[in-house]
Amino acid sequence: MSSAPVVLIQRLVAAACRLPTSKPWLDTVVHSVDYVVLYVGDLDASLAFYRDVLGLPFKFQESGYAEFATPGTKFALYERLRLPGLIGRDASGGGPAGEVLILVDDVDGEAERLRGLGVEILAGPVDRPWGHRTLHVHDPDGFVVELAQEIPRQQPREG
Repeated sequence: MSSAPVVLIQRLVAAACRLPTSKPWLDTVVHSVDYVVLYVGDLDASLAFYRDVLGLPFKFQESGYAEFATPGTKFALYERLRLPGLIGRDASGGGPAGEVLILVDDVDGEAERLRGLGVEILAGPVDRPWGHRTLHVHDPDGFVVELAQEIPRQQPREG
């Protein structure tokens, strides 16, 4: 598996924590990313999108929370209106606040399938120099979802 998703997660964690993006802090603080949870406005709509449109395997739903049976890092949804009980405040609004990257075997096939379902394609499919062929769509809450197929790198990795 490519390290691009790991690098993306490192940068997102660093931005959230206001920490430098160099690797040493990550080695000592974070052992692994175990869950990615998106706070969503309409749990049923988001659940349907990730399960029925993107095809993620559904695991369970309860108390405003839905989890998918994804291998490796777990992926879940949580109702935004329940945030005060979880973190003591509401979520702040704004544009896309992040991206979910899902590895697939055939990005072009997924693009065709998603277009057939009426999903708006934001970008792609396009080959990226870091070794992914990508396709970008929005989920019902405006999060960017990238479907990526691993391909040979077009440029050497820096560092």
